[in-house]
Amino acid sequence: MQCVVNAVKAIRLNTENMLAMIYRDMYTYSSGRKAMKTRRQAAILDLVDRAAMSSQEDLRRRLKALGFFVTQATLSRDVKDLGLVKASADGAYHRPGVESSSPAQAAARLQHAVTEYLTGVGRALQLVVLKTGLAQAQPLASAVDAARLEGVAGTIGGEDTVLVICRDAAAAAIVARRMDKLARR
Repeated sequence: MQCVVNAVKAIRLNTENMLAMIYRDMYTYSSGRKAMKTRRQAAILDLVDRAAMSSQEDLRRRLKALGFFVTQATLSRDVKDLGLVKASADGAYHRPGVESSSPAQAAARLQHAVTEYLTGVGRALQLVVLKTGLAQAQPLASAVDAARLEGVAGTIGGEDTVLVICRDAAAAAIVARRMDKLARR
């Protein structure tokens, strides 16, 4: 078993070294800031797609290993330009619109988002209103969407309010009760 673990580590290290050489060659032989920014941002997307990057410092270190020496300010601008978002389930950067890979992960993400951001629940006919703190509605709306709750047609996330649109009043009652239950865990 230890041989397999060591073989996997060697393959992973070899792959990362090959990628580092490719990125360094791209960096060395191309000219212009715009080309470098494009390559750096492509490397960032590749990194967040392949591994969980939970902080900009993790991302900066991995970029450095690939031959990209960036400041925190540059990395912050790149993250903003690429529209990367931190997922509430694992705290790692992801491309926008990337859904959880499993229903269990989506459920964990919803639980985390409700626990972290939800401050109140209201209901009017087939609509459920979820209240949050300032700038916390979007991550909660995203988690509700990713969970694909039965009876939910969609969400609209504002600054501090999420409107959950359900297919009927009965579904809205179930969703409101579920949010209350998740908030109490």
